[in-house]
Amino acid sequence: MSVITVLQGNDWLFFSVAVVLGLVVGSFLNVIIKRMPPILEYQWKQDYADFTDQEFTEKKPPGIALARSHCPQCKKQLAAWHNIPVISFMMLRGRCHFCQKAISWRYPAIELLTALLTLMSAWYFGVSWQFLAVVVMCWLLITITFIDLDTFLIPDQLSLTLLWLGLFVSLFDYSITPAVAIKGALVGYLSLWLIFHLFKLATGKDAMGYGDFKLLAAGGAWLGMEMLIVVLMIASVAGLLMAALSAVVGKGQQKIPFGPYLSVGILVGYFYRQPILDYLFPGLG
Repeated sequence: MSVITVLQGNDWLFFSVAVVLGLVVGSFLNVIIKRMPPILEYQWKQDYADFTDQEFTEKKPPGIALARSHCPQCKKQLAAWHNIPVISFMMLRGRCHFCQKAISWRYPAIELLTALLTLMSAWYFGVSWQFLAVVVMCWLLITITFIDLDTFLIPDQLSLTLLWLGLFVSLFDYSITPAVAIKGALVGYLSLWLIFHLFKLATGKDAMGYGDFKLLAAGGAWLGMEMLIVVLMIASVAGLLMAALSAVVGKGQQKIPFGPYLSVGILVGYFYRQPILDYLFPGLG
């Protein structure tokens, strides 16, 4: 009897595996979110130095996969038990084992969010290839969201991976057709591109970054163009509410990342695509 057969015959075992998988992957996503921006910045500076024939002596930042984790405050290398998702945070009472500085709440929050979305995917799609595709989409969107919140940057390595994965998934029966996916990707990119240039023509200012165009194109590859208006509505309303909330509590900022709200819209659009389409476009399916 294969592992797949066992999981198919025991829902609660599958859900438990999904939660554990989500927690472990969430811990790794924390590493990517923390380390990818400095790595990209280092590469850009190195490329510029090579292009201009300048000497480049900046120290290379830690890699994502092999470098051991350390406390950002005291720089002490963490033991293996310090990295157990959520449990370590609770055991350490939210403080570094060495210097007793507070550990950011975001680490366990991202681990729990990843576990929740992985469990949600397991609940909706069961033991299937669609489950695997959807959880990878969720993991990429979580990573994009928090990198954009920190740096106002959506790395091409993430958005284009999400885009191509959506186009690849469209080849299978459980997804939209390739033609619908390609149209969705084109409309997603061009719609924000047009808004960007019209806004810049009218005001002389940039309304958003090109990373947002690519992210919405990726959303179109997963959802099709009919759902993009829903994604944009959700993203716009969520962004406005967050901006208003920030203004009320006195933490308003002039620059607001749009990627996190697009990510929310894409997730809602994917999990609730059919009910939304049935409501907005009766008979379309």
